[in-house]
Amino acid sequence: MAEEVEPQREDATLPPSSISAPAELSVVEVTAGQEKEPVEVKVEVQAVEVKSKEAAELILGELEESTSQACAAKKIKIEIKDKKDKKHKVDEDEIQKMQILVSSFSEEQLNRYEMYRRSAFPKAAIKRLIQSITGTSVSQNVVIAMSGISKVFVGEVVEEALDVCEKWGESPPLQPKHMREAVRRLKTRGQIPNSKYKKILFH
Repeated sequence: MAEEVEPQREDATLPPSSISAPAELSVVEVTAGQEKEPVEVKVEVQAVEVKSKEAAELILGELEESTSQACAAKKIKIEIKDKKDKKHKVDEDEIQKMQILVSSFSEEQLNRYEMYRRSAFPKAAIKRLIQSITGTSVSQNVVIAMSGISKVFVGEVVEEALDVCEKWGESPPLQPKHMREAVRRLKTRGQIPNSKYKKILFH
């Protein structure tokens, strides 16, 4: 019986530390609750730091893009300047060649060259012709280009007609038969586009 009572006494006389354990637990919980606020602040600070890092990366990316665009623009400017310089040099060379050529002309050739330079198709007529064919209005640049092409075409036909006249043993002025033969010869060479539609047959 005494042995049975002793364990009860041992249970009754527990150390004070074991009794105050729940109180310590509650203190820990309170301190943990008090520490929640600093933890949230740290999380907010970390979020701000992440945002600032992202902003810095974005700014750096934009700066790199702007610098690359500036470098590309500088390269383009340099290339354009080089092209202009080369074109200027080529124009000067062509002018010098033309001056040498014109200075070596005879009087008759010089008169023909002057007439060729002065001759031009009226731009109003060319514009009306283009608008009647296309059915739309065209700009002045198109009219200038087409008048130049027409002038070159007429020059080729006249040169060929002069060759025809010489081969036939006749002398100028040119006649319609010479012009028709010149156009026929240019068509056979493929120098004049054929306006008539031809059906291509497979052989």
